[in-house]
Amino acid sequence: MERSSRFISLSGLSGVFAGITALIGGGFAFQLLEANGIDCLNGKAEYSAELIQQLIIIAVAILLLALFFGILFTVRKSRKNNLAIWTATTKKMLLGLFVPLLAGGLFCIALIYHGMFVLVAPATLIFYGLALINAGHYTFSDIKYLGFSEVVLGCIAMFFLGSGFVFWMLGFGVLHIFYGLLLFKKYK
Repeated sequence: MERSSRFISLSGLSGVFAGITALIGGGFAFQLLEANGIDCLNGKAEYSAELIQQLIIIAVAILLLALFFGILFTVRKSRKNNLAIWTATTKKMLLGLFVPLLAGGLFCIALIYHGMFVLVAPATLIFYGLALINAGHYTFSDIKYLGFSEVVLGCIAMFFLGSGFVFWMLGFGVLHIFYGLLLFKKYK
């Protein structure tokens, strides 16, 4: 029954590599901000259009690499266990994941458009967490706990707006690595 109602091909290595990708990309963004005289712990910085464009390129690169590793390790695990990847459950999980992600992405674009940069990191954490909670109905329950952790971290980050970058690195980097290792060990 679990195989038909849950997407169990999700690999913990996907989370580990997504976290590593986020930390490396965050390091690049941190260096870029410092090179432009911006203190990541001060939410009152001026961002040029060119800097915003460079940060968006880094963010898209992080997203694409994380998706690549997620697909790679999930396909590998599915083949190893002779499991179908594209099932009705997979479609439900992806729909549950992408609706909050799409809404959150549009919300973050609006924040950037209106110059509210300090709210982007908390918003990405919150919407991503909600997406994981939603998708968690169709995969391992541990994904829900990662989602709750992301939401809590995003809510805390809203009270420390100048430190959003640090919270983003914790949420997308450290939490992914932690939960990825947990999933890998638990569902090997």
